[in-house]
Amino acid sequence: MNTIEKVETDLKDLIVRDRLKGMPVMLDCDSVKKVYPTPKGDYVVLEDLMLTIRESEFISIIGHSGCGKSTLLSMIAGLNDLSGGHIRVDGEPIRGAGPDRAVVFQSPSLFPWLTTLQNVMIGVKQVFPHATKKQKLEICKYYLDKVGLGNAFDKRATELSQGMKQRVGIARAFALKPKVLLLDEPFGMLDSLTRGELQDVLLEVWQREKITAVMVTHDVDESIFLADRVIMMTSGPSAKIGDELIIPFERPRNRIEVLEHPDYYDYRGYLINFLEH
Repeated sequence: MNTIEKVETDLKDLIVRDRLKGMPVMLDCDSVKKVYPTPKGDYVVLEDLMLTIRESEFISIIGHSGCGKSTLLSMIAGLNDLSGGHIRVDGEPIRGAGPDRAVVFQSPSLFPWLTTLQNVMIGVKQVFPHATKKQKLEICKYYLDKVGLGNAFDKRATELSQGMKQRVGIARAFALKPKVLLLDEPFGMLDSLTRGELQDVLLEVWQREKITAVMVTHDVDESIFLADRVIMMTSGPSAKIGDELIIPFERPRNRIEVLEHPDYYDYRGYLINFLEH
């Protein structure tokens, strides 16, 4: 990277930081700790973890296997108790799972005997109990259509490919209108072609909805393409946030333009260097 490119990149970085500072905090992890008791004593997975995420941000979290990325995500989701510290969503402490946080897992866990529409409808009924039947149906169809399943409303989950099932999982999450979207390696079980297609689908729907998103991934290229910031976690035990990298590429993003950007491989190298040390 030459001097002019370095100055331009630093300026974009400052612009992104200023934009983020102007947005209200949506998710705040304050001194978060997670300990598991073992026969040999307590095992500290996370300790003194601090992370602030602002409204409409897309964050990706990377780190070595076993560093506690998915543990952190499950704690934010309210599916795993905290051993210490606090997690707040929109200023309110989390108390178990709630509709303000929707999760897309690596495996979407659909009800196999239900159709795509019925699988999405289950959550919609819970979150919007006072909506009319027509309104609930419209919500389900809207998001299924946005993820490319507009012609598959009546297909049962058993008839779907793994990629189509994950599309249902993404539609189901967005249909809940959550404050925070949590993504736990949602494309980890897919082939590279389907993975790329689903990344584009996710980004397109997120761009429209602008829901605060937190994604755990092992894929450095995926984290750069999708995120506003890449959060790097130290290796366990007692993992915490080790570094962060602002990704100042303009939105909406085009995969080819991102890959051809002069700074792309500098960002990639920075992340790989962190993971290798």
